[in-house]
Amino acid sequence: MKELITIAVDAMGGDNSPRKVIEGIELHHKKSKNVFYKLFGDKNLINPIIRNKSIDNNFIEVIHTEEKIKGEDTAFAAAKRGKKTSMWLAIESVKNKSSDIVISAGNTGALLVIAKLNLKMIENIDKPALSGLWPSKKGMSVVLDLGANIECSDKNLIDFAIMGSSLFKSLFPEEKSKVALLNIGSEELKGNEVIKETYKKLNQIVYEDFEFKGFIEGNHIMDGDVNVVVADGFTGNVALKTAEGTANFITSELKTSLKGSILGRLGSIISINSLKKFKEKLDPRLYNGAILLGLDSPVIKSHGGTDYIGFANSLTVCEKIVKNNLIDKIKNSIN
Repeated sequence: MKELITIAVDAMGGDNSPRKVIEGIELHHKKSKNVFYKLFGDKNLINPIIRNKSIDNNFIEVIHTEEKIKGEDTAFAAAKRGKKTSMWLAIESVKNKSSDIVISAGNTGALLVIAKLNLKMIENIDKPALSGLWPSKKGMSVVLDLGANIECSDKNLIDFAIMGSSLFKSLFPEEKSKVALLNIGSEELKGNEVIKETYKKLNQIVYEDFEFKGFIEGNHIMDGDVNVVVADGFTGNVALKTAEGTANFITSELKTSLKGSILGRLGSIISINSLKKFKEKLDPRLYNGAILLGLDSPVIKSHGGTDYIGFANSLTVCEKIVKNNLIDKIKNSIN
């Protein structure tokens, strides 16, 4: 048997866990036999679910702990809760090199803090960035930072550009990384001093790993002309929440309109295939899995409210990141 990718899984994080985590593993396992799942959590809750699932026992292990991080915990309280929680042990597994990557659907703040307490930063990177996948007309884009750093220097943003392009290449090896800075306008004179200085420096150097495309405005992120969008954590998080809210509003209003009258129902039947494609394009489960970049081991944050399909998709992200050597790509690109 070839060497398997080992994913450390916090089985107790997020809504409806550990059931949704195990069902996500089952779905992912049906498509991939390259992964060994190391689950951290309460075996009394986990094992009865696993027994009823079609997961080969040679591909899964449960490390028992009854302690877990709660969703309402502050980051400080989560770290203080102890080293026996499922999240801490899963991250520690990566630190000790017994796992290749760690994933949790639990408390985001806790994950960031515990990961930073356990794992070292990649040399020459000052701050980690939380990145995520974003749908566009031409496929998927990487957007970062989504909230890990409210204030950033020009060096931080340049590091984010390098890390984001490395992530994009790990997920989509056949495509060229095209980087842009999220700004209030596309002209060189627009924006604050940090982003203008970042633009100037990125424009002065030709990077082998990506093509710098200048500034991009929020309304063009989904055009797909660039596939790596860089921002400070405040701007990136506002853009993300706005996009999520807009997508939810559109799908909700469309559903209401189509069910509101006989003509609406008839129209929905006629255009069922188009509506199905539209729904799939905006389905957040398809791009579930935020990635904490900058640490010397990969850390993945699955959305706490996603279901087993979303969790399975985030496991696919984990597999691609390890298979395509994300950390080595970043280390080779950072000066």
